[in-house]
Amino acid sequence: MRGLSRDSLAVVEERFEAVAETADLPRLAEELDAIADLLDREHGLRRALTDPARPGEQKAQAARILLEGRVGDAALQVTLTAVQARWTRAGDLADALERFSVIAAAAAAEADGRLRDLEDELFRFGRIVESSPDLRRFLTDTGVPAERKEQLLDTLLSGKASPVGLLLIKQVVTRPRGRSLERGLEEYGNLIAARQRRLVAVVRSAVAFTEEQKQRLAALLRSSYGRDVHLNVEVDPRVLGGFSVQVGDELIDTTIAGRIEEVRRRLVG
Repeated sequence: MRGLSRDSLAVVEERFEAVAETADLPRLAEELDAIADLLDREHGLRRALTDPARPGEQKAQAARILLEGRVGDAALQVTLTAVQARWTRAGDLADALERFSVIAAAAAAEADGRLRDLEDELFRFGRIVESSPDLRRFLTDTGVPAERKEQLLDTLLSGKASPVGLLLIKQVVTRPRGRSLERGLEEYGNLIAARQRRLVAVVRSAVAFTEEQKQRLAALLRSSYGRDVHLNVEVDPRVLGGFSVQVGDELIDTTIAGRIEEVRRRLVG
């Protein structure tokens, strides 16, 4: 987010942190995402609640009439603060509410001492989807009702994901908001990592890392980036040898496959 939206996000974050202290966090996560989805679907409502010409109090009153009694007080207070703020783009309001939905789920996992597990659950689900084209096709098919997708996820992830992990996976699958499934999972994972002020590194290697190797690599990356780095290690036979590390848009590639590809690009170029 840029300009006004960045400033507004900080204001909403302050309100969110205040109400989150005593909120039912999973409920807050679910309700904020539902409100974001409503704004995505109802373009007239979204324009009315982000119209810079309308006073903030007037927009807040409209939101209160619409939502009071339908969502909990925590979700209502965060939303009222958000609609009174000014946004660079109308879509930034829904983006902000979705963002705090994910952060609420992360806070719930953090309270249970399972924040790192939540990151891992999203990462593992992404790998499951990547390895199963039929599953990905079903979950991304806009003609398949959301209820059927949720039923499949309940069956597939029963006993394998925490309640908040399943909640976030269902959200990103049934409400993609114009993103690919992979991009949605990545964005959610980054927000969860930010909750711990950590970066996420996706490591691909031909063989599994030992715990000592993971610790050494994490220490090297922490030294390079000045922040803790969470490693998601994926064993990939296509790597051939060495390993690659993806941190955001930056790729560190020591693999044989990577060197072969680099030579190929130079020859073609």
